[in-house]
Amino acid sequence: MRAGAIVLIGALLVACAPQTSATTPTASSPPLQPSIIAAGCGSTAVLHGGIPAWLDDAGGHNNPADLDYVIAHPPLAAGFLFTYPLQAGLGDQVPMKILWVVRTPRKGTSLIVDGHPLNASSPTVHEVRPDNSGPGEIYPDGVNVPSPGCWQFDLRWANSNVQVDLNYQ
Repeated sequence: MRAGAIVLIGALLVACAPQTSATTPTASSPPLQPSIIAAGCGSTAVLHGGIPAWLDDAGGHNNPADLDYVIAHPPLAAGFLFTYPLQAGLGDQVPMKILWVVRTPRKGTSLIVDGHPLNASSPTVHEVRPDNSGPGEIYPDGVNVPSPGCWQFDLRWANSNVQVDLNYQ
């Protein structure tokens, strides 16, 4: 009977112990590394997979799963691409949705997005996105451009300014 009780207690201890999975990162395992899925254009690569801790924090631990993304220069913002590859010349018919996540506080300011083809001054796009989304430091956007190619975007909010290059087909 005592042996049966020991087996039962052992089974209960195993059942109540925290379970881990080989695919779930633990405190001692390194974070998943993103993979570069496209060289992108300019100085911005398109990434997929593990995201940096700052991006997870800035997105309120609610970033979209399994989307490709880009990280701006300097790395104070990232954009999750809901459509990839991005398409040019669609007007407002099909917005190229991008969720911008910013590393530094928005402080109630709008996100100003100014874009132009890389190494050219025109044509241009200009957008202003209000600070009215959450959780986290996020700005939903739909950046459409009139022509294909590599486009450079300047993003400004609060006291921060970054650049990101996006390829449109």
